[in-house]
Amino acid sequence: MTMLDARSVHYSYEHGVQVLDDVDLRADSGEVVGLIGPNGSGKSTLIQVVFDLLAHQSGTLTIGGHPHTGAAAKHASLYLPSDDYLPQFLTGREYLEMVGHLYGIDLPDPTELFTRFGMQGRLDDLVEDYSHGMRKKTQLISALTTRRPLTVIDETLNGIDVGSLRLCENEIGRLRDEGGAVVLCTHDFALLERLADRIVFLDLGRVVVDAPVRALVDRHGSLATLVFDHLDSAAR
Repeated sequence: MTMLDARSVHYSYEHGVQVLDDVDLRADSGEVVGLIGPNGSGKSTLIQVVFDLLAHQSGTLTIGGHPHTGAAAKHASLYLPSDDYLPQFLTGREYLEMVGHLYGIDLPDPTELFTRFGMQGRLDDLVEDYSHGMRKKTQLISALTTRRPLTVIDETLNGIDVGSLRLCENEIGRLRDEGGAVVLCTHDFALLERLADRIVFLDLGRVVVDAPVRALVDRHGSLATLVFDHLDSAAR
């Protein structure tokens, strides 16, 4: 089943600068899609349009077959942004309970995940006392406990330690194996080569490449080479 289906999406800011130009983005159940591109290519804007954080201008967007602006689509999806803004007046446990309440579900006890992420004994500490890395991990734990049919992770993996990154890689793989769709926006090309099934490469608001990871690596040697060769060619 196609969990995310964005077609012919256009978006321009008020001053007339076009950010997205006829962009398609699809993510199927049981698939990890890597969303890549240089800063300013439109990746975060596309994600914000998908999640109705920026007003839809043109194109069609559905999540789980539902219009992306509706309650059913929002209940089926979860977005982890690139920032680490969490309510500082809540404890880690209270934050996760709040997320579960928003989705109308009872989340499993997060104690084990906090321990596995190297945050044992910190579950009932205030978020304001968490480091940047701990806040990132708490965001990721919220995704791993809610387990929505569609999970979109926008640079959230930046700033966490190597052991936690490896744990996230394994857990994202489990989400996929359970039938979840994951869109992973990151500059960590090696991670995507190990984990992603397909790559969507944006540049200047247009899709440059939409292809299986293995085919791209076979053709270019690595995702990094694909990106750098494209950027070098565009600069000439």
